[in-house]
Amino acid sequence: MDTELESWKATGEWFDYLGFEVFYLKKGNGPYLLLVHGYPFSSFDWKLIWPALARRFTVIAPDMLGMGFSDKPVRYEYSVHDHTDMHEALLTHLGVGQCHILAHDLGDSVVQEMLARHEEGSALTISSITWLNGGLFNEAYTPRPMQVLLSKTPLGGLFAMRPQLFMADPLVDRTINELFGPDTKPSPELLRQFHDILGHKDGKRVMHKVGRFIVDRYRYRNRWVRAMRQTSVPMRLIDGPYDPNSGRHMADRYRQVVPDANVVLLDAKIGHWPQIEDPGNVITHFLEFIDRAEDS
Repeated sequence: MDTELESWKATGEWFDYLGFEVFYLKKGNGPYLLLVHGYPFSSFDWKLIWPALARRFTVIAPDMLGMGFSDKPVRYEYSVHDHTDMHEALLTHLGVGQCHILAHDLGDSVVQEMLARHEEGSALTISSITWLNGGLFNEAYTPRPMQVLLSKTPLGGLFAMRPQLFMADPLVDRTINELFGPDTKPSPELLRQFHDILGHKDGKRVMHKVGRFIVDRYRYRNRWVRAMRQTSVPMRLIDGPYDPNSGRHMADRYRQVVPDANVVLLDAKIGHWPQIEDPGNVITHFLEFIDRAEDS
């Protein structure tokens, strides 16, 4: 495994979630901040903004089941609701009753469910939510063809049986590259790290199962959007507009749907991974939003 990934893993801890091991990092001092990563990678996505966040917050960043260093059971029903249950169980385990949240991609859906539960009176108090690129509104979301084949057709199970053929590195790289901006493409080193993360605990066997969160986005769209429209929790969307999945078109839809929408568009050539492609501006806009939320 890549030495930087080994170092990341060595600084983490483990949490027992119903008999499965969940990997997480916890560092810093100050108000709690939960980081919720996207599909199909891990908490390592936050590495470039991690030091700045840990200077201001007590940062908690788990890897969801099926991804990262956490367990990747094959006989398991992955869902947004279960990912939400895991995050809430981890926060309870750590004694966290209130936190800010920063989410990306699949993490957006997990936090939408957390927000819906918050509006129903859950024990967790959400201080603020910052969304990065993700499928907040399924009607505006445009997943890549490979993602659709894996997660919404029977081919996903067949591909999982022969990952060395159907999910070979060049095919995965092509999909990843499509999501980055033209001037911020992932380096060969970052692509190798992505593949190390995917391959850890034979993770390609379950990529299609984890990816079925797309179905949950259709099923629970109104529940989640209702919570976003009704909540008094401060929210901001920081969006990389070049992203073909959830770029400028998603930000436009956010403005249409969410009252008094707080939206920051990054440079026109920033894509799906703002925290990797433009970490400095993500930190600037995130901290400015937190300062405003804490003063209100």
